[in-house]
Amino acid sequence: MVSEYHVATSGNDSHPGTADAPWKTISRAAQKADAGDTVVVHEGVYREWVKPQRSGRGEARRITYTAAPGERVVIKGSEVVEAWTSLGSGAWTTQVPAAVFGDFNPFAVEVEGDWAIYPSPDSPRRHLGDVYLDGKSLYEADSVDEVLHPVDKAEAVDGWSGISVARPDAAATERTWFAEVAEDCTTIWANFGDADPNAHLTEINVRRSVFAPVEHHIDYITVRGFELAQAASPWAPPTADQPGLIGPNWAKGWIIEDNEIHDAKCVAISLGKEGSTGHHRASERQDKPGYIYQIESVFAALRIGWDRENIGSHIVRRNHIFDCGQAGIVGHLGCAFSTIEDNHIERIALKREFFGHEIAGIKFHGAVDTVIEHNRINDCTLGIWLDWQTQGTRVSRNLLYRNTRDLFIEVAHGPHLVDHNVLGSPAALEVVCQGGAYVNNLIAGTVRLEPVMERPTPYHVPHSTQVAGYAGTSGGDDRFIANVFLAGDKTDAYTPGTFQYDQASYGTAGYDGCEPSMEKFIESLNIGNSDHEHFHGVRRPVQIERNVYASGAHAYEHETGATSVGGDSMCGFAIEERGDAVYLTFALPAGFADATGPVTHGTDLRPAYYPDAEFENPDGTSAECDVDLTGVEKSHDDTYPAGPLAELREGAAEYRVW
Repeated sequence: MVSEYHVATSGNDSHPGTADAPWKTISRAAQKADAGDTVVVHEGVYREWVKPQRSGRGEARRITYTAAPGERVVIKGSEVVEAWTSLGSGAWTTQVPAAVFGDFNPFAVEVEGDWAIYPSPDSPRRHLGDVYLDGKSLYEADSVDEVLHPVDKAEAVDGWSGISVARPDAAATERTWFAEVAEDCTTIWANFGDADPNAHLTEINVRRSVFAPVEHHIDYITVRGFELAQAASPWAPPTADQPGLIGPNWAKGWIIEDNEIHDAKCVAISLGKEGSTGHHRASERQDKPGYIYQIESVFAALRIGWDRENIGSHIVRRNHIFDCGQAGIVGHLGCAFSTIEDNHIERIALKREFFGHEIAGIKFHGAVDTVIEHNRINDCTLGIWLDWQTQGTRVSRNLLYRNTRDLFIEVAHGPHLVDHNVLGSPAALEVVCQGGAYVNNLIAGTVRLEPVMERPTPYHVPHSTQVAGYAGTSGGDDRFIANVFLAGDKTDAYTPGTFQYDQASYGTAGYDGCEPSMEKFIESLNIGNSDHEHFHGVRRPVQIERNVYASGAHAYEHETGATSVGGDSMCGFAIEERGDAVYLTFALPAGFADATGPVTHGTDLRPAYYPDAEFENPDGTSAECDVDLTGVEKSHDDTYPAGPLAELREGAAEYRVW
């Protein structure tokens, strides 16, 4: 029999869990709820780790956890600390009994693992612990003395560029903490500036997660309408267990929707890998390259049932995700066949307390047939990073801006489709992959190309997790159709005829030297050499058509139907936030209106070279690029301008895009 259970802060876990006699904890409901049941949680703050123990039974018999309509429900991985003693000059101290932490003390656990990087072996390590003053996290200090006598750390070194960058809140850098862990208690020193922590809400994180099962295959769970915050989630690379503040833990069919999720030490939402298929072996053993362990993890996952029937197919939608140290959403393998839509992800990894090669608003490995659609991603160290096995993946109608970098696709072979997006940051697109199609995007910053032949990665049977083969990333095999390219104030970033793989340029001129057809590619090969040698150093052919280049961006040398407008003059491009709305402004030069064309169909795109696969939807039908950034449906009988907006026009104009 399907039941509705209720939870309220005024309840008691000995009650029957009815509306009149609710339980006190959500964890009590998680012990009882079964397929088809709904758990309604009423207003208040719940400090617990909810661990669902039973699965739903398909879409029609989900287990739903939902906030009561119109009520604010907060689930936190933290506890309040009130007994602070002043040490003067803004510094305070407290001792937290070991019993508060149980068997997991985040102040004793370092942020470490595969692809976590510190400047040197002797550099101070960061920990999973955090201290919050009125909901705002403090910075971890290197020593007690630094807490007692604050130093200016208003800037941090960005791990990608190596340059010094401002922290987001320079005034808060004096607010630091340091901890020492003993058997019976943890001593914390913190500098709160001019605030008295006993007169404010002062919290420390004590739980790894807020909403996540500890068993695998707890399927078909819906989590809706909560504020989820302040978890000590660990570093989550693709070669380790990947727990987050919330996540399904190797399962199928979760829906995570309409939540506010923030202040995860590393990861907010994890759709990722579990631990039995490898856990930090590269950093712990140091005997093989990490990518070898990653290949092994793919085959290990296949042996335990990584396929469409058992894993993935999650939906993450309409969430606001912010203030996390590593990623807003992460996943290796477990993210396959999923949909990520209508989320706002911001302020990811901006504290820059630690660094590694797994940091982004969205960071996926093995995103087979995954759709990333209509998300707003801003003020992140990296917006979207798709790494390995990006096949059947679609990145559509997303708005990315004010990120250090927007979209990075790495060592994948396609087919993947990127259409109707705004890539508005100075470093807009990084193509360290092949087999992609980029259609009707606004690319307002640099494009970087790079081959990676020494790190071969798998590709799959279409719409399946079955491995079909391996290949290195030779470069080329990309399709750019009806995009608008802009150049910033660095119009000399590319000089025609001087292409280098690792050189960022504006436009598609980095593909100069690639052949425009398979026939010409085959003709260019030195067939006299042995089988593999005549492919060495030869980039695969490209399909580049009908793009528009403004503000000094450059076209591919063999492009069909290229349009250049405005010379090197700027076109007045800007992205402006007004409350919850975002506006795009242009002053496109004369001649832009002449660059129109039909809707691009998947059948217009050459198959991806290595997997020999078409550009299709997850159900096998042809992908159609017929919905613009704002949701306008394009008629297949009409023509439209290049770029992400069906009504984009020359001259000065303003468009609401969020």
